[in-house]
Amino acid sequence: MENGALLDAREEQAYRLLVGLSAARPSELAEVAELPQHEADEVLQRLQAKGLVTVQHVDGPVFRALPPDVALGTTLLRRQESLEAARKTVAALSEEFRASASRRDAHHLVEVIVGANALRERLRDLQESAREEILWFCRANPLAMPGADNTEEYGALSRGVRYRAIYERALLETPGELDTIAEGISWGEEARTLPSLPVRLAIVDRATAVCPLVRDDEVGIGEPTAAVIGRGQLLDALLALFESHWERATPVKMHSDATAEVEGLDDSERFLLSLLVAGVPDKSIASQLGISRRTVQRRLDRMMALAGVDTRTGLAFQAAKRGWI
Repeated sequence: MENGALLDAREEQAYRLLVGLSAARPSELAEVAELPQHEADEVLQRLQAKGLVTVQHVDGPVFRALPPDVALGTTLLRRQESLEAARKTVAALSEEFRASASRRDAHHLVEVIVGANALRERLRDLQESAREEILWFCRANPLAMPGADNTEEYGALSRGVRYRAIYERALLETPGELDTIAEGISWGEEARTLPSLPVRLAIVDRATAVCPLVRDDEVGIGEPTAAVIGRGQLLDALLALFESHWERATPVKMHSDATAEVEGLDDSERFLLSLLVAGVPDKSIASQLGISRRTVQRRLDRMMALAGVDTRTGLAFQAAKRGWI
């Protein structure tokens, strides 16, 4: 069998012929396939061992083809799982190598990555090797990975990795982005928002940071580049930068807590309120939530009445005071 194929060329030819013939004796297959009798017998035995043919004895053996998805599906699934496990092992070993190298050689403290695909792959590998926490600065117009494409986040969250993400307000107003953010929150992501962010940034396990080197006004000029930064004072500065912005950012929440339930807010109102406090305009809120601006106004009026205020500023204050957001 060549290149790890499920069937070699002769097995595949014999199976296809059996499918066309419906049933055949070894001598008939040998004639149609133009094979010596002993080779036809051998290939049929291999197909039978792989569960691709069944044999009945009616004045000698008669072979019939069986569905390939049943016989080969399990084998294919095992190979896919093995390849995925091998890829994760390579990613983990690569991270260990880079960590060790950075301790030996200061030149390894900063690595430059060129190209959107290379950046995407590094972000994928870092998330899949994460063990404790991932921090994000998510600016509008992503360079390498739109939020909807970041499926690695769900796997990391499911194995207990903490995600804290700060989204730039303009990103929340981009069509479809709120759905992606809401999905992440439903998996356990902690999301906040600010009017603007200074840089694009990802930090994994407080040990490795990825920071694009291309300014927004230079996007589209050549390949995007990013710095992968290991442990050191530069990483410490980036961690401090994230934490300072996290403290100032407005939470984006969807799920009710006990206080909100007692106060009478449902999940959709809680989400709407967090967007309002974040400064997202009514039109964008309505568009993202798939409701009319009149419905947005009606829900805000209900929450203002519930909070005992008659202005949105008062509602924001009471929401923070009462723990609604």
